[in-house]
Amino acid sequence: MSDDAGQESGSYVEADGFDRDMNYIDDRIVREPSGEREWPVEPGRYRLAAARACPWANRAIIVRQLLGLEDVISMGLAGPTHDADSWTFDLDPGGKDPVLGIERLQEAYFARYPDYPRGITVPAMVDVPTGKVVTNDFDQITRDLSSEWTEFQRDDAPDLWPDDVRDEMEEVMERVFREVNNGVYKCGFAGNQSAYEKAYDELFAALDWLEERLTGRRYLMGSSITEADVRLFTTLARFDPVYHGHFKCNRNKLTEMPALWGYARDLFQTPGFGDTTDFDQIKAHYYVVHTDVNPTGIVPKGPDLSGWTTEHGREDLA
Repeated sequence: MSDDAGQESGSYVEADGFDRDMNYIDDRIVREPSGEREWPVEPGRYRLAAARACPWANRAIIVRQLLGLEDVISMGLAGPTHDADSWTFDLDPGGKDPVLGIERLQEAYFARYPDYPRGITVPAMVDVPTGKVVTNDFDQITRDLSSEWTEFQRDDAPDLWPDDVRDEMEEVMERVFREVNNGVYKCGFAGNQSAYEKAYDELFAALDWLEERLTGRRYLMGSSITEADVRLFTTLARFDPVYHGHFKCNRNKLTEMPALWGYARDLFQTPGFGDTTDFDQIKAHYYVVHTDVNPTGIVPKGPDLSGWTTEHGREDLA
């Protein structure tokens, strides 16, 4: 399949439906390492390799900024398009990451695993001194940025994992991942009509559930931003520009769901969200890289995205 199937977050298996390879390098960066797969928290040692185009990487970009870790963990940004082998640092002068000195993220993976068999994915944490990838486990990366780097977070950093709602939040995030974050891909890469319709129905049932949930509360877990909001936002930001048409998720647009649209604008206008979102890169990535879905490589001019900066009126919601 000629797409970003091993590039964003694991490879796709096309059969009756769609599956995502969730096998990642599961090393962690922690305050008190106790095993060979644990690396020490150390300011300046690690570089977050990411891409603004990728929703999974965009999560890590947002969390890093929300927590004020920009001066502690450096970041290298790959361009929005790539070949079948690797994300590339073509946005940098000379096409090389200025810190790692590499053209392709694949080089950091091969520095640690010369025969690495899986997709070269973002986000990835790279050990700068050795140039080796540490982990590409997108779920654990943002968890650890919140829990293991607390000493270096800014003084007013939000608590993205509040204890009093943790259990419910895990349940919310699990459904959001299964039926929304991954659900749009199940629609876009469905292998047949019945698989597509099943994924489509699940996706919009979940969006209806979220619309109802967000009608009376400002954020997913109440009055404060949590990791659950970060994880939903990156899909919502891509919904009208990409998923509605490119992935055939076209029952309605995000702009036609009042609570979700207001919620998405509220987050977009919060530092860390909108200023890390690049709609041009997002559209270029999906429409150019997914040659099986869009063989012409034509990138649509629309939709009109000016509404993202309009008033949302959600400040008074509990």
